[in-house]
Amino acid sequence: MKEACGVFGIYAPGVDVAHLVFDGLFALQHRGQESAGMAVSDGTEIVVSKEMGLVTSAFDGRKLAALTGHLALGHVRYSTGGASTWQNAQPVYRSVGDQGFALGHNGNLTNVAELEAEQNMLPGISSSDSDLVAELLALTIAGEGELASTNALEEALRVVLPRLWGAYSFGLIDTQHLIAVRDPNGFRPLCLGRLEPSETSPGGWVIASESPALDIVGASFVRELEPGEMVIIDDSGPRSVFPFPESRIDPRLCVFEFVYFARPDTKLFGKEIHAARHRMGQQLAAESMVDADIVLGVPDSGVPAAEGFAEASGIPFGQGLVKNRYIGRTFIAPTHQARVDAVRRKLNPLRESVEGKRLVVVDDSVVRGTTTGQIVRMLKEAGALEVHLRISSPPFAWPCFYGIDTPSRDELLAARMDASEMAEFLGADSVAFLSLEGLAKAIDADGAGFCSACLTGSYPTPVPVKISSDRILATS
Repeated sequence: MKEACGVFGIYAPGVDVAHLVFDGLFALQHRGQESAGMAVSDGTEIVVSKEMGLVTSAFDGRKLAALTGHLALGHVRYSTGGASTWQNAQPVYRSVGDQGFALGHNGNLTNVAELEAEQNMLPGISSSDSDLVAELLALTIAGEGELASTNALEEALRVVLPRLWGAYSFGLIDTQHLIAVRDPNGFRPLCLGRLEPSETSPGGWVIASESPALDIVGASFVRELEPGEMVIIDDSGPRSVFPFPESRIDPRLCVFEFVYFARPDTKLFGKEIHAARHRMGQQLAAESMVDADIVLGVPDSGVPAAEGFAEASGIPFGQGLVKNRYIGRTFIAPTHQARVDAVRRKLNPLRESVEGKRLVVVDDSVVRGTTTGQIVRMLKEAGALEVHLRISSPPFAWPCFYGIDTPSRDELLAARMDASEMAEFLGADSVAFLSLEGLAKAIDADGAGFCSACLTGSYPTPVPVKISSDRILATS
């Protein structure tokens, strides 16, 4: 799986904020590595700079010095809708008469075809769903003509947002306002932070996909945006409006933010992610104990759950896999052979730690099984007597339409095989998954709503294709 995009915005009068946006995006780099960009306003005009690659590749001191202004929006991207090209890098910018705005999007719309048809656009004419939203907003503002007010972007959002279905945490700026929007299901996270006043600045406000991006710029966490909330920030501070009918509000934060996507130091529902992942491992041990000599975590996301498994089981925790931290995101390689080769470049076993041992190997998920199968093979080639896979989430058997780039269902291992068949296919001695009930217990967020469609096939909103609920048989 690839992560969701990252959004970061800041309003800080008297401060050139580009360097703060750089730091905020750097803290969100795990959410997207395909492109990085920012739009900066000095109150009269907006300047956009974006490049393919990592934040450190897209911006250097010279570029940041040229981006002057107290109001800015930043974005790191990976593609679910729209090709991975410079044209689709964000923020997306539109100029409408004297009005201009920039938009950054985390998520994925599910009714793109219907929206294009409403505007008499040819199917696929928009380069991405984010580009389509920007176009809808621009058309709405243009339709107001000379009546367009200084709040034209906010007013256009009130018109356009209720027409959108799917997942979207938006950040937007015009020359005067920073705006944050969370869809009525709250599929993707978004939070608000406060920059305290100082001798040189009256302070300011920050929005970010995850709370560590607030920490890195010295902002204090205020709260998470509510599903269906739009926050508008200007020189009067933040104010909230709710442009959706009450019937649309149905909180469904993606459960994989807890399992995998969010940083371990991120807080969601007031709880730190690391502790939840540790509890997932403890619960996994309670549900699927096995005799073994050592517990290993697959770096990096499997390690907290492995520590929890070891603590609950009494089996020692150890290190058995070394990760090359400079290899990049090779698990998104486009072909099967490329993915196989990438695993060996990325991970290598510690032979003296695993030789002659019965291993419990803890990871967060199994998608196609390519990486997992290679890990099992490497460990056994290094001399492991047994490899028992323990996965700290339920089987991932359904595609996501809300901003996770997952394969089609016939490529998902859990859609074709049960646990015993997976063990045989992967070369493991056993495979066991955390139950959905166990996952909810580990997250420990009473009353919170989650989307677990990729685990259950139960989608909280209409999706653009029909998916069979039948088990997909493995093909030769």
